[in-house]
Amino acid sequence: MAMTAKVKDELSRLPVTKPCCRKAEVAATLRFAGGLHIISGRIVIEAELDTASAARRLRTALLDMYGTPSELVVVSAGGLRRSSRYVVRVEEGGEALARQTGLIDLRGRPVRGLPPRVVNGATCDAEAAWRGAFLAHGSLTEPGRSSSLEITCPGPEAALAMVGAARRMDLTAKAREVRGVDRVVLRDGDAIGAMLTRLGAHDAVLAWEERRVRREVRATANRLANFDDANLRRSARAAVAAGARVERALEILGDDIPDHLREAGTLRLEHKQASLEELGGLAQPPMTKDAVAGRIRRLLAMADKRAAEQGIPGTEAVLTEEMLEA
Repeated sequence: MAMTAKVKDELSRLPVTKPCCRKAEVAATLRFAGGLHIISGRIVIEAELDTASAARRLRTALLDMYGTPSELVVVSAGGLRRSSRYVVRVEEGGEALARQTGLIDLRGRPVRGLPPRVVNGATCDAEAAWRGAFLAHGSLTEPGRSSSLEITCPGPEAALAMVGAARRMDLTAKAREVRGVDRVVLRDGDAIGAMLTRLGAHDAVLAWEERRVRREVRATANRLANFDDANLRRSARAAVAAGARVERALEILGDDIPDHLREAGTLRLEHKQASLEELGGLAQPPMTKDAVAGRIRRLLAMADKRAAEQGIPGTEAVLTEEMLEA
């Protein structure tokens, strides 16, 4: 997941000055990476992130925007965890912060989607929400046939809110459930590039587009090489088949063959894998490939007619199954 790490590293260092955008990003980060816990009758907020820089960014925003201090707990890698995780925990003032960030409503009930002020906010709030969600639970695969920008959501309501936020940016994202987990996915290469630009990951966009172009060029080259190779094999099989039919035609007709048709047939036998154009260049005097093809065609027709009159197998009787594939 090298691209994911690159995007998250750049987003975690992106300066954002507008208060509404910082609040939308915090709300999305807490919603997608966090959870509410009741400990001794108090609400405690925890947000688990996979990079230290994202955790520092969240702690700084909580202190700057809400005056709420937090503690950082590092969960070391081990067992099913391939890398360390960073948990930002707010114990003192957890309930007030939950209300301010929209994790709970005025009646103290958990909000399943995103806060109304983020859902109904400006386009910059939608961008900030996607940025916070990606820092929390986003991933970007390498460019290719199955490339995607994906965010794992805490529930279907949050997924639909992200789809709506993308729509406000004129981008189409799809919500789907995979093995009981809700996700929001962008698969179109142009849409992924546009989304990364919207989020502020400009360096990552350049790297992703470069890899995308390189992969497309390589795939095109491979397709062309395979196409040319198949054409060469097909032409070679056709030439061998034509040579076998010409040899049979000469046997059927014997000495009763016009000189110009015999010359064309002899060239075909002596150069069984050569193209018609190459045979024309070898003729004396040189001929066009259409002239060579016409003479060989008349030679075969004459032999097939003689074979039908005599009741013997014609020129096509010598063709094998492999030759017929041409």
